[in-house]
Amino acid sequence: MQPTLPPEIEAFKNTIRQIVKDECIPLEPDYLANPPQEGQDHPGAPRGVLETVPGIMGTLPENLWNHLHQISKDTGVYTSFVPEAYGGGGIGALGHVILEEEIQKSIVHLPTSPVPMFMVGACSPEQEQKYLYPTINGDLYYAFAQTEPEAGSDPGGMMQTRAVRDGDDWIITGTKMFISGAESADYLLVQAVTDPEKRQRGGITMFIVDNPSKGLSFDPIRIWAMPTKAQQYFVHFDNLRVPQTQVLGEVGYGFNLGQQWLVHNDRLLRGSMALGILSRALEMAIEWSKQRVTYGRPIADRQAIQWMLTDVYIDLTALRALVRQTAQRTDNGEDVRVEASMVKYCAGEWGFRSIDKIMQIFGGLGESLDMPIAHWYHMLRHARIGGGTSEIHKFVMARSLLNGNVNFQG
Repeated sequence: MQPTLPPEIEAFKNTIRQIVKDECIPLEPDYLANPPQEGQDHPGAPRGVLETVPGIMGTLPENLWNHLHQISKDTGVYTSFVPEAYGGGGIGALGHVILEEEIQKSIVHLPTSPVPMFMVGACSPEQEQKYLYPTINGDLYYAFAQTEPEAGSDPGGMMQTRAVRDGDDWIITGTKMFISGAESADYLLVQAVTDPEKRQRGGITMFIVDNPSKGLSFDPIRIWAMPTKAQQYFVHFDNLRVPQTQVLGEVGYGFNLGQQWLVHNDRLLRGSMALGILSRALEMAIEWSKQRVTYGRPIADRQAIQWMLTDVYIDLTALRALVRQTAQRTDNGEDVRVEASMVKYCAGEWGFRSIDKIMQIFGGLGESLDMPIAHWYHMLRHARIGGGTSEIHKFVMARSLLNGNVNFQG
């Protein structure tokens, strides 16, 4: 029922799938038995935004992280989605969503380059050498700082963080909130208002802020998905001074850059996250339902279980078609902002209702933190909130419908 992939993408998918099966899944028991702890370093583990967005739920010895990094780099997976002009594989958005789906089939994620794709083409030549290429290679990690205490779902209209020009410098003041992996990042990509009249229409600028910097501080935020170590942070800018050379792209263009990140990383790839999780979880649930016996029969014989398995299969199949179609349209240069909101909405709503059924099939075992199911439950419940709530994305879709900006006639 799935559309045929181009041969090179199909071969790429099979390569990643085999690596995840052979190298990542066998590490899950030890990984989950050692959750990250506050105040402890975890050498080799992903940092910055990659510490949180995919969900770092456990720890591995440094030599195993290094082993996974080396496999990813040796096979070309690590930079496969980076444009060829920058030394990558140039697989495009379709290849990237396939990559992320396969990686998410294990709670131990095969490492890939932490580079945010919107930096490609936005960096100055000096910024490329200092930040872009080291990030592509995994030597530097970033965090993306947009959300604020009063500016979550409407950052463009409500953002309070300001940057004021002072000679050849900018002075940044304000506070960001729920910034993933901020403290462990090597630099932050910070949105600040530079023209209060224009705001998101040419009045928000993106700055590259080194960590550490004078005037930069963090306060941890602990969330239920990871109670043993903070991975979200308040980020405070107290008259932090950066030179003009730290502006990413053009002054006033920072909101557009942030939207590129959100559409691809926080919406389209969140669909891939849900797909990978549900694919593996459904596989586990089918196997478990054949093994688990109650009243003399496997629970797979029970209609109640069969219906739950089928419900997950339907959601999974429909979401995969939506994600891949949206990725293909992205590669064709189409504007997919509304469709990306649909992907994000379905990843959260369908993903959570499906993982809830999977947990129900496993019963008490599904709540064990020694298995991936409970962690995936947290991740997919969070997907209904993080990156814009489901309600906000329905608002985005409704606005486009009412304005006549989408085609639903086929």
